[in-house]
Amino acid sequence: MLRRLRRNMLEIWTDRQFSEPLIATAVLGRRILICNSPETVQDAFIRQAEAFERKTPQMRHALEPLVGDGLIISDGLVWKDRRRVVAPVTHASRIGALAGVMTAAAAERGEAWAARDPAEPIDMLAEMGALAAEVICRSVFGLRLGDADAGQVVAAFAAYQRKVGAGDLLGLIGAPAWVQRLRGLRLRPEVRRIHAVLDGMIAAVLDMPDEREAKGDASLLRAMAAATLRESGQPMSRAAFRNEAATLFLAGHETSASTLAWCWFLLSQDGGSAARLRAEAAAALGGRPAEFGDLPALPFTRAVVEETLRLYPPIPVLAREAQREVTLAGHQLPKGGIVMVVPWLLHRHRALWEAPDAFLPDRFLPGAPPRPRHGYVPFSLGPRVCTGAHFAMAEAVIVLATLAQRFAPRLAPGVTVQPVARLTLRPGETLPMLLDRA
Repeated sequence: MLRRLRRNMLEIWTDRQFSEPLIATAVLGRRILICNSPETVQDAFIRQAEAFERKTPQMRHALEPLVGDGLIISDGLVWKDRRRVVAPVTHASRIGALAGVMTAAAAERGEAWAARDPAEPIDMLAEMGALAAEVICRSVFGLRLGDADAGQVVAAFAAYQRKVGAGDLLGLIGAPAWVQRLRGLRLRPEVRRIHAVLDGMIAAVLDMPDEREAKGDASLLRAMAAATLRESGQPMSRAAFRNEAATLFLAGHETSASTLAWCWFLLSQDGGSAARLRAEAAAALGGRPAEFGDLPALPFTRAVVEETLRLYPPIPVLAREAQREVTLAGHQLPKGGIVMVVPWLLHRHRALWEAPDAFLPDRFLPGAPPRPRHGYVPFSLGPRVCTGAHFAMAEAVIVLATLAQRFAPRLAPGVTVQPVARLTLRPGETLPMLLDRA
């Protein structure tokens, strides 16, 4: 089981675990409770959220070399202070202002695809990674990331994931911090590549003359700097900015890229849904790129994204470390024990979903039966719910609707897709597809 865990975390789940409400187990002496029903999920992540504020040692050790004390793994006062500053970056109220970069990036990707030989396969995972990198960089930094730098960051993130893996046994058994630091040495090449790009962008933005910002060259990073001064009266250090920038890259780039790649894969396997999405986009847009104001007219496109997030949640495991002894569904969990919500299990639970393994976007259309509350958690839930959920949904709908009008990607012949869970849930290392014209 431990060998399978290291290779691919999805391999360890048994058939019966897709119907159990709570799974109690232990790995190498560490007690683990897996909440697998809306009631147990709500109990752990909402009612007793204060006991499960801290991410697991595995997650902290996996991400610390890259994001330092960034929002994604911090807790306590650091988390509260950073969230007050970072949350406005992708708040729902800002999506209208941010959507322009999504529209532009999608349109540019369409032009690049149109110039390609349709008989030549593309790596859809890499394509969506580059597109998502453009979106997050333009949104956060207010400047365009060069193709060379974008390629470096995308490749470095992929290499980082391969080295970290989901089945970090050292973190699982609670190895001492110095052991984890030694282990982190092998991640240094990728960390250096990512940090070098981020440091350059941060310097370009924060050293920008104020008059350039007044002429429309503003950025959310500068807005974060201003918010920090308002909150504490002290500027945030460059290292702290880099940690939060790396966090935003990981959260806003990696998860969006994998979700969009899975969308294209699922549409390639379901011609009916692909045709419906294309027809909806054509009727709403008439061939032009999608914009923020078009989102209400694209309900089926949104349903495709939501159903993709159900089947292939970008973060397949949400795990926390108990800060005190707790009781969940009659089970005792000691301090230091692990509680998990596993969207990969919960989103395919047989008691919660009809035809749980089928791709049925209609279940998310307006007027469909309500989905189980706390049974659908692609962006986590409770106090640590993802602040970028609205940003991610808008980006995915705009990209799909824009590109589906012109292209009908299909899986390259002979390619087999196997989901692999590391830090995120990816369709393997690459996703070769052919760009048929719509």
